[in-house]
Amino acid sequence: MPELIKHSLEFPINSSVSILYKRLSTPSGLSEWFANDVIVKDKIFTFFWENSKQEAKLLKSRTDHFIRFKWEDNNTKDDYFEFLIQVDEMTSDVSLIITDFAEDKQDQEEQTSLWRKQISLLKITIGS
Repeated sequence: MPELIKHSLEFPINSSVSILYKRLSTPSGLSEWFANDVIVKDKIFTFFWENSKQEAKLLKSRTDHFIRFKWEDNNTKDDYFEFLIQVDEMTSDVSLIITDFAEDKQDQEEQTSLWRKQISLLKITIGS
């Protein structure tokens, strides 16, 4: 498999860290903006969309800071997606940084477009 392109996107979010983290890490929070439904069992998150489902393993998390997942059908070592909450020390502005991996530039552009759409939904759910 060719080497994947790691890329990160930063989104300003007008929310408290704890509210944002709950939307990123719980089945009920993720089902508000990321998927139609989410079930968790033994660190495996099953995401349901209209006609499909996909499983992701929770790799790491730190409450109110970050959560990292790896799609179960992906066998590459370095391929994950991560939600990182960053707070500016001077202004207390909250940003969400998403890290993802793409196969090529076209895949990266498609992922970026999808993440922008999903984050728009996230902002609506938290009133940002």
